[in-house]
Amino acid sequence: MKRGPELIITEKDNAARRIADILSDGSAGSDRVNGVNVYKWGGKRCIGLSGHVVGVDFPPEYSDWRDVEPVELVSADVEKRPTQENIVAALRRLARNASHVHIATDYDREGELIGKEAYELVRDVNEEAPVDRVRFSSITDREVREAFADPDDLDFNLAAAGEARQIIDLMWGASLTRFLSLSARQLGDDFISVGRVQGPTLKLIVDREREIDAFDPEDYWELFAALAKDDETFEAQFFYLDDDDNEAERVWDGERAEVVDRTLSAAAVATVEEVRRRTRTDDPPAPFNTTQFIRAASGIGYSAQRAMSIAEDLYTAGYVTYPRTDNTVYPEDLDPRDLLDALSAGPRFGDDAADLLDAEDITPTAGDEETTDHPPIHPTDELPSPSDLSEDEWEVYELVVRRFLATVADAATWEHLRVVAAVDGADADRRLKANGKRLVDPGYHAVYPYRSTTENYVPDVTEGEELTVTETRLEAKQTQPPRRYGQSRLIETMEEMGIGTKATRHDVIQKLYDRGYIEGDPPRPTRLARGVVEASEEFADRIVSEEMTARLEEDMQAIARGEADLADVTDESRAILERVFDRLEQSREALGDHLRESLKADKTVGPCPECGADLVIRRSRGGSYFVGCDGYPDCEYTLPLPSTGKPILLDDVCGEHGLHDVKMLAGRKTFVHGCPLCAAEAADEESDLVVGACPECGEAHGGELAVKRLRSGGRLVGCTRYPDCEYSLPMPRRGEVERVEETCEEHGLPGLRITYEDSDREPWDLGCPICNYREYQARQAGTELEAIEGIGEKTAEKLKAAGVEDVDGLKSAEPDALADEIDGVGEETVRTWQADAD
Repeated sequence: MKRGPELIITEKDNAARRIADILSDGSAGSDRVNGVNVYKWGGKRCIGLSGHVVGVDFPPEYSDWRDVEPVELVSADVEKRPTQENIVAALRRLARNASHVHIATDYDREGELIGKEAYELVRDVNEEAPVDRVRFSSITDREVREAFADPDDLDFNLAAAGEARQIIDLMWGASLTRFLSLSARQLGDDFISVGRVQGPTLKLIVDREREIDAFDPEDYWELFAALAKDDETFEAQFFYLDDDDNEAERVWDGERAEVVDRTLSAAAVATVEEVRRRTRTDDPPAPFNTTQFIRAASGIGYSAQRAMSIAEDLYTAGYVTYPRTDNTVYPEDLDPRDLLDALSAGPRFGDDAADLLDAEDITPTAGDEETTDHPPIHPTDELPSPSDLSEDEWEVYELVVRRFLATVADAATWEHLRVVAAVDGADADRRLKANGKRLVDPGYHAVYPYRSTTENYVPDVTEGEELTVTETRLEAKQTQPPRRYGQSRLIETMEEMGIGTKATRHDVIQKLYDRGYIEGDPPRPTRLARGVVEASEEFADRIVSEEMTARLEEDMQAIARGEADLADVTDESRAILERVFDRLEQSREALGDHLRESLKADKTVGPCPECGADLVIRRSRGGSYFVGCDGYPDCEYTLPLPSTGKPILLDDVCGEHGLHDVKMLAGRKTFVHGCPLCAAEAADEESDLVVGACPECGEAHGGELAVKRLRSGGRLVGCTRYPDCEYSLPMPRRGEVERVEETCEEHGLPGLRITYEDSDREPWDLGCPICNYREYQARQAGTELEAIEGIGEKTAEKLKAAGVEDVDGLKSAEPDALADEIDGVGEETVRTWQADAD
């Protein structure tokens, strides 16, 4: 047996750093092997991967879309290839002389597969070293040490389930994406993407949109009266008993509503007929599983992808437990009193935790789901200070802490008061009701402010008492269509239908955004999304069938339990996919026509003002987007679009030109450009604000600098003698520009201020436009990374330490690998930086 150092393999670099710090008592140093961080202490080495460093793919001969029929991919062999060559080389180099290998990847199906991939890489170069598996649900000192003291074996069945998902997703995604894209003649960057889980999820969104489109609103009326006791006034609502003796507030007959309104309006008093009091117990919430955490995070403004990214960073830092879990029951070995005691030592939650510790009995709530892999998401006993976390990270961390506090807090108590009064007698069409509620004991609400504690005041009254009718009102309303799925509700629905897993659902939704199938929040399907779903339903409904994908999820769980074989499950999936292609091949031309029509509809802005043909969104050879006439070359009419972002069409249509508004998708800088023709005309008509003399031609030719609006929607300060003088300076796109009195001593130009009329945003004093641009260039010279929103000086230093020297380096970096290199930064944050860099 080789007597080299022991090797610890984690899923990501920040986990490796954290585990090394724990096991070495803070003494670990670091080296770079093949550009990869390796942490060392004593006789141990620790390396972090970057998630999957080995991927499955088809052999190279299948890569040509035009020479290989998509159906051939169904039966093609699948091979494994390194996807992170430098990490694979570093791992093999360290493993070659390792005396013992500990695999410490995340404890779930995906983590087990990553661990198996690492195991196979180790065995390629070292057949003798013992390999074990350590599992933990939080990267805390206690749990990590306990895991390494009691290692286990790799679960090859669980890893095989993950491998089956990889292979099946590759077969379905690659073959169907290629078939649909080729049929629609949509290649390059704008190919049509479909997938095993993506299709059913998209159908959910499109089906809901169809319900909204088909909804036929009905008119109804509601009636209210303001009742007063002495100086106290409260609102009551008219009600009646329907045919089933249920209380109803909506009046569906307009004439009846007017009769009731006249009756109420004529009344001076209402006599109390019924007073009923009751007390209601408001139970604390169950512990967080992944789905409920995402739902709660959406309530404070975080997308599913962003919430999970932050939660994973908090887990790796040791502050919360593993965020991918179905469990809603705390394990028996979790002592809530011990965790409360740890939290009571911190400044931010100390008082709340100390108050909860005063209880004689602390019994946490429990949900309906109990599993044995991971506990519900909860804080650990290792507490960060606010300065250790970004603002977003602290907000999500506080949500997790307060959810735990709520689960060990008392129930809240509400007092409800129901009052029924009648005007001019006890006729059923003259009755009013008011429901008051008061929070008597806040219970868990005192530590968990994310649920409503709004009270509704109704004064104490007695039966037979007369109340003054001070005001009445009749409200005409219409029934509303079903609401679009928010991201959290969509994930809940996917879970209920067996679509995807807790580890993949939020990623699937993000892919739908990235491919341009959905936009906005709650997500709204684009015309392309509708076209893909409609074509799938007509020509191969299994592409969007939730039954099929749910069945495959069950098969993968059977593999994990050792009740099914990977080869059998993948062969079954191949057989299903071959039957799908039998139908697709028969209708290839019709399907292609349908998709092309949908693609065109998704890009058709409206009628060309010169020839009446369609104006469509096009892409130039240089990659920029513009609006051009579909009648080209006979009609060469064009309109510019902003150079930033990818355009999508909105439902809103310009009343003057009949053109759809355009929205530019550009990460956090996404904005609505509006009607392209309106934007172009506004630029042509906008009077230039003269700033001062042009520094290049002002003295010789009298050129002046003026604020100019471009037809693409952008703005600059440029010379009025353009194109003879091309001097220009950049300006912010939004806001009103005005001059200020202060004049730059160096350039003799007045300062400029940007104000935002339709926003709470404070005015922005740019000062002299030349000085402002010179400062910007200086910042760029120091580090052009700092020009990207969200990257400050310290973060730029961390990026440089990770090998990212400039914007080009940032744009070419792998988000997961770069996130591993930088503490407190998740993959979604890196992607946002990259979008801003573009």
